[in-house]
Amino acid sequence: MTARIQSVNVGSAEPNPARRGGGVTGFGKRPVGSALLRAPGPGGSGLEGDVIGNPRFHGGDLQAVYAYAREELDTWEERLGLDLPDGAFAENLTLRGLDVDASRVGDLWAIGAEVVLEVTAPRTPCRTFANRMGVKGWMRQFTEAGRPGAYLRVVSPGVVRVDDPVVVTPATDGAPLHDVFREMMGQTAPPTPSPHT
Repeated sequence: MTARIQSVNVGSAEPNPARRGGGVTGFGKRPVGSALLRAPGPGGSGLEGDVIGNPRFHGGDLQAVYAYAREELDTWEERLGLDLPDGAFAENLTLRGLDVDASRVGDLWAIGAEVVLEVTAPRTPCRTFANRMGVKGWMRQFTEAGRPGAYLRVVSPGVVRVDDPVVVTPATDGAPLHDVFREMMGQTAPPTPSPHT
């Protein structure tokens, strides 16, 4: 099965009740047919038209794009009994046919005819994510599952579209994303195996 872009998702500014002192969030992503990807600079999103509500902790060139696997969303739907549409985890790119969490830091993703992205880090859960999910103990559940998705930087800009193929060139010496995530979160146990892999 060829890995493909299932959905391209961007978020508009909206109030963020999870942030002390108010503020906005771009967490609520909505699917669009296509988007221009480019290096955003400090605190920005790699997708034109996408909002970063808290640039102190999110966005910028090393977190320009967040990607998550549709298969993982399906697993969470079954586990939680919730409807999780594409973009539900605030991912910019929902992919199908690619085990995003098996990526290594430094992997290159060629998307469509123009775009090249580089895996930089796993996503870590935050208060806004927990608030949006509304699931008791969500940050713990998400962390213990060890399937965080990937942040990427834009190596070659261009337009990314729904159904674009994704071709991965593996890094030769990059750290596995799940190992980086466990270290960042202070975990010692291995992640929960994904039922779809």
